[in-house]
Parts: sequence; C-alpha cells; structure tokens
Amino acid sequence: MAKTLIIIGCLIVAIGLLWPWLSKLGIGRLPGDIVVKRDNFTFYMPIVTSLLISVILSVLFWLFRK
Repeated sequence: MAKTLIIIGCLIVAIGLLWPWLSKLGIGRLPGDIVVKRDNFTFYMPIVTSLLISVILSVLFWLFRK
C-alpha cells in the first residue's frame, strides 16, 4: 500500500511540473467539457476529459496487471 501511495504522489508531482506543457495539448478543453462563464462566476465540468483519463488509466492498469 505504501509503494502505491508513493507512486501516485510522484505521478501527481510529475503532472504538476509538466502542466504548462500539457495544457498546450488541449487536454481539459475537449468538445463535451462544460464551461459556463458569467460576470463573477465560472463553472467548469470536464466530462469528456475525465472519461478520456479514466479510459487511459483503465487500460494502463489492465496492462500492468497482466
């Protein structure tokens, strides 16, 4: 369990460090993501981005399990 938590923590740090370059790829602004902008309010719900990340992680975990 500790090894898994360390790996997840390292992945979060790596994504945080790479975020400026990852944001240029368009991840998080895919068609199907909901953005509502008002005067003093912005609501963002990344539905398609969440589905894409879920599928990628599911495939990766499936591959590593075998």
